[in-house]
Amino acid sequence: MIDFEDFVPNMMDSGGLFRSPTMEEMSATVHRANQWVAQNNVEVVNVETVVLPNIHNAGEEGSNDASLRTPGEVQSTWHQFMRVWYKR
Repeated sequence: MIDFEDFVPNMMDSGGLFRSPTMEEMSATVHRANQWVAQNNVEVVNVETVVLPNIHNAGEEGSNDASLRTPGEVQSTWHQFMRVWYKR
């Protein structure tokens, strides 16, 4: 059986009216993924970088949401995260 685990960069600062949120660097996210692999002793099959819109917005289900929308002419923020596919 295969399964996956997503590692989404943590939001360090939620931003404000005139500034965007601050996210942790991708290298920190990779470090967390490496720790998880070591702690869970899984056999990694593949690692991919995925980019999705609005995964931190209310109403979205994060990286597991299969139907993410970017409305018309409203600005949309896209987020990169890491998905580790593994055998269990």
